[in-house]
Amino acid sequence: MPFATKGQVIGLLGGSFDPAHDGHAHITREALKRFGLDRVWWLLSPGNPLKEHGPAPMAQRKARAQAVMDHPKVEITDIEAQLGTRYTAQTLAALRHRYPGVRFVWLMGADNLAQFHLWQDWQQIMQTVPVGVLARPGQRISARMSRAAALYAPYRIAGRNSQLLAHAETPAWCFVNVPMVDISSTALRAAGGWRST
Repeated sequence: MPFATKGQVIGLLGGSFDPAHDGHAHITREALKRFGLDRVWWLLSPGNPLKEHGPAPMAQRKARAQAVMDHPKVEITDIEAQLGTRYTAQTLAALRHRYPGVRFVWLMGADNLAQFHLWQDWQQIMQTVPVGVLARPGQRISARMSRAAALYAPYRIAGRNSQLLAHAETPAWCFVNVPMVDISSTALRAAGGWRST
């Protein structure tokens, strides 16, 4: 289990990371800067309930993630597998119970905000932790027009005030535009050289 001290602000970036790539590393570094985070944990999921096929083995994905994201403030973890949680809302509840006094911020790319309303208990996630959204190629408009963005529009923190997100009362979310790295795990798998079951 990762270590955290009371009062820390930890960003959580979840996903299958199948495989991890420079785009993940880029938005992680930007999130650390933009949202005033002390640390970021990459939560390598056992599997994505919204994806038809399972990911490559955890050990393979973890090794790749550690090679891609070598940063003193970032921890690569399979904590969801350890906790036995399948959905983000369950994971957040378990983490908040296990780490009282730690402030968590959920991080996601804009592509995830566009389909956020399909996630299990997505409104519970918004009510539980602040959410930091980072722009990714081709997803800015669909994210801003999404059901989640419309419903929670009154709770949006302007990008120029992104440093306020970590300590904002929930619900709170912030959409920031960052210099983009146009790369995806899907494209890397399609190109070959990465085995996914």
